[in-house]
Amino acid sequence: MKHGFIYTGSDPAVAVDLAALAEENGWDGFFVWEGIWATDPWSTLAAAAVRTDRIRLGTMLTPVPRRRPWELAGQTMTVDRLSGGRVILSAGLGVPDSEPRFWIFEDDPGRRVRAELLDESLDLLQLLWRGEPFEYSGEHYHADRSDQMLPPAIIQEPRIPIWVVGAWPRPLSMRRVARFDGWIPNYAPIGSGVSGPEEQQRTYTPEIAAQAIAWLMAERQRLGVADRRFDIVQEGTTTGDGSAADAAVVRTWADAGATWWLESNWQVPGDEVEQYARRRVSAGPPIR
Repeated sequence: MKHGFIYTGSDPAVAVDLAALAEENGWDGFFVWEGIWATDPWSTLAAAAVRTDRIRLGTMLTPVPRRRPWELAGQTMTVDRLSGGRVILSAGLGVPDSEPRFWIFEDDPGRRVRAELLDESLDLLQLLWRGEPFEYSGEHYHADRSDQMLPPAIIQEPRIPIWVVGAWPRPLSMRRVARFDGWIPNYAPIGSGVSGPEEQQRTYTPEIAAQAIAWLMAERQRLGVADRRFDIVQEGTTTGDGSAADAAVVRTWADAGATWWLESNWQVPGDEVEQYARRRVSAGPPIR
C-alpha cells in the first residue's frame, strides 16, 4: 500500500513546504483540495513539483464538470512535465447545489448534465494530453482540428492516471470508474442519497469495499483492461503516533484491496491546520 497526505489548508506556500516535507518523511503522494473561489491547486502543485523528486502530486479532488477541459489539460500537462511524470488527476462530478458555497457564480445544471460533462471531459483530456491535432464532437463540447501552436504532450503513458469517484453500488457510476485508473469510493446504497463524510465513515466498511473491488475487477476483465494498473483509494485519519492500532486500521483496508491510504483530517480548525499538518507529515505514514 502507498500512503498520501491531503493538505486541508489554503496557504500555497505552506503546501509547497509540506510536499517537500512529505517526501523527506516517506510519504508516496501529496494532495491539495480544489475549490471554486480558492487557492489555485495546479499552481501550487507546479511549485511543489520543482521542490520534490519522487512523491506523486495531485488534487483531492477536481470537480471536472466545472472546468474547461482544455484549460485543465494544460495545467495537468504542465505539472506532469515539471514533475517528470508524477501527476495524478482525481476526478469527480462536483457537489450539488445543496452545498451553496460552491454555487455562488452559476447554477447547478443537475447531476445528469454534470455526469455528461464529466464523461466528455475525460474523453477530451486524453486527446488533449497528446499534443496532436484531433477533432471531437460531443453533446457539450466540440474541437476543430488544428495543427498550430500545439502544446507538448504529457510525460506519462498512456495518460496521466485518472482516479474517478464512483458511487457503489450504482452501476453507471462504477462502470465509468472501471474505464480509468483508480476508484475514489462513495458509498450510496440503492434507495439512499450520496452521504456526507461522517455517514460514509460510519457505513462504508472494508467488507463492502471488498465486494465493490471484486465487481470492479470483473468489469475491468470484461473491458479487456484487467492487466493495467488500477488503484483503490481509501481516505482516513490516524494519530501518527506509530501505534499498532493505526497500522491495524490501515492494514484492514489494504487486506480488502485498497492500494492507497490518503491521510486527512478535515475537522482541524483553519488556524491550526499548518501546525497539525507539519506534525502529522513529519511523523510519517501509519505503516512504514
